[in-house]
Amino acid sequence: MEENTKPQENTTEIKKEEQKTKEDSNIIFIGNKPIINYVRSVSVQLNKAQGKDVIVRSRGKFISKAVDVIEISRRKFLEKENVKIKDIKIASESFEKNGKPTFVSTMDIVLGK
Repeated sequence: MEENTKPQENTTEIKKEEQKTKEDSNIIFIGNKPIINYVRSVSVQLNKAQGKDVIVRSRGKFISKAVDVIEISRRKFLEKENVKIKDIKIASESFEKNGKPTFVSTMDIVLGK
């Protein structure tokens, strides 16, 4: 008889990881792609989320693009769906660049119905 030598995974850790993945699926990170790509993503996520909020997350120079994405989405693509900005969170992150501490601004815009 062989014993099962696989270590038992902690089920609470697995559940936390699944929950984190579900939460992250409603986050749209703004980057180098064209604005229309992000506008489409916002529309799709709001339709898929069915009552959940969608978070548009940006850092540094992409903050203005995030604002553009939100406004275009609300005014052109989602005006009949009564989508509103529920919350705006701003912060800054620090990291080292060339041995010097550097700060970058971050912004999360929460959209919902």
